[in-house]
Amino acid sequence: MQITEPVHQMEREKLSSNRNVILLIIVAALGYFVDIYDLILFSVIRIKSLNGLGITDPVQLKSIGSFLINCQMIGMLTGGIIWGILGDKKGRLWVLFGSIITYSLANIANGFVTNVDQYAALRFIAGVGLAGELGAGVTLITETMSKENRGYGTMLIAGIGLFGAVVAAQVGGHFSWQTSYIVGGVMGLVLLLMRVGVIESGMFHKIKESNTERGNFFMLFTSWSRFKRFINSILIAIPVWFVIGVVVTFANDFGIAMKATEPLSPGKGIMYAYIGIALGDLLCGFLSQVFKTRKKIVLVFLTATLASVLYFLFSRNFSAQFFHIMCFVMGLSTGYWVVFVTMGAEQFGTNIRATVATTIPNFVRGSLVPVLILFNYVTTLFTGEEAIIKSGMVVGLITIAFAYWALFNLEETYGKDLDYLEK
Repeated sequence: MQITEPVHQMEREKLSSNRNVILLIIVAALGYFVDIYDLILFSVIRIKSLNGLGITDPVQLKSIGSFLINCQMIGMLTGGIIWGILGDKKGRLWVLFGSIITYSLANIANGFVTNVDQYAALRFIAGVGLAGELGAGVTLITETMSKENRGYGTMLIAGIGLFGAVVAAQVGGHFSWQTSYIVGGVMGLVLLLMRVGVIESGMFHKIKESNTERGNFFMLFTSWSRFKRFINSILIAIPVWFVIGVVVTFANDFGIAMKATEPLSPGKGIMYAYIGIALGDLLCGFLSQVFKTRKKIVLVFLTATLASVLYFLFSRNFSAQFFHIMCFVMGLSTGYWVVFVTMGAEQFGTNIRATVATTIPNFVRGSLVPVLILFNYVTTLFTGEEAIIKSGMVVGLITIAFAYWALFNLEETYGKDLDYLEK
């Protein structure tokens, strides 16, 4: 008994640990599912919701819609910093709970707005809430699972979570805009019940008991080495949002310039692109585990992004079906999002890991604002009906070139021991 009892105890502890990891992956994946649902929902029901508020003029629809998107993006940038710092100071689980409560309540309230001012305030609050989910989940996974297998955990989070975009497209297309928002909020609150059994990261517990400085956002700017890692971690993923925020979102305008035989729907394009991104995340995460390298697999996907974007922009006289296929292909090519976030988390020590993992995806999302400004400016430099196509090529090549440069300047992080601090 003296020999077997410790063995049985070890087995019980191992089974308990495995159950905790599985629960953590499920909860984080479903949390990201609801996160993406809300993030994409506004794009799907933007016109429908504004029409419901009495706004029908095309010029106002575009200007107010852009204003609301900017409110959400500014909220995400703000939330990225806030939740990141809190993730290192208060804990990863604290952020998971806090972020989902914030955006769930904002979503439900969104279903009852009666004017644009209320809408804008709630999109900002929702943006703040949406900013915390992915970074906290990825940080928990990378610190809880073994260094050899943690890539599988983050792969499942993003692969499952990104299908929230597909559900958002379906719900937003078949139900009223009020119901669509309330559905998202209720899903989030139901998810809170599942989070009860999730445990905190052991690495965080260790540094919490010490006097180590945690969650200091400005540490990223006090060391040239940390600053380079931070900036490069952001730059490698900007092409993802160039594809979604420019090529797919303005598909109707691109379609006219490309002489598409049918009107192109950005809403359907986003749905097919996110199906591709979800499958791409699963594939990219799996390949990074099989070949034991993050950088080389991201390089392959980044090159596929370049090829697919150029192929689409050089296409002419195509159907809506071709556009949907290309959205899927471009989405599949940009499906290195999960590996990008994982690499960011693995680049930094435990005392600022949540800060980085939460801020970089939101800074990438926020980069859409300067990318759109550049895109609109470059369009004015060209004349003729293909000006928008040429602008898309120029801006696309610039973002992808920066991504290549950043990738080559980041270290390989597969199998890296993460139990260390930034000093």
